[in-house]
Amino acid sequence: MAKQPNSEENLTVEEALKLYTINAAYASFEEDLKGTIEEGKLADMVVLSDDPFKVKPEKIREIKVLMTVVGGKIVYKSSVENV
Repeated sequence: MAKQPNSEENLTVEEALKLYTINAAYASFEEDLKGTIEEGKLADMVVLSDDPFKVKPEKIREIKVLMTVVGGKIVYKSSVENV
């Protein structure tokens, strides 16, 4: 069984997603171009197999990327059916 990290070192799902989206855009001075899904911003996003807010924390690592969209164009699509 894997060692459990200290609870004070854990991030919530919301904190982790913000680190990779809004905060990353802010850190690179690109918050006017990306970081959130809004009109006028780049359409860079991923479609996931499961909602990270609804799965058990230990199952988050099993979530698969089904599709990646960069600049509004699909650049990756999983071979899993129903995507």
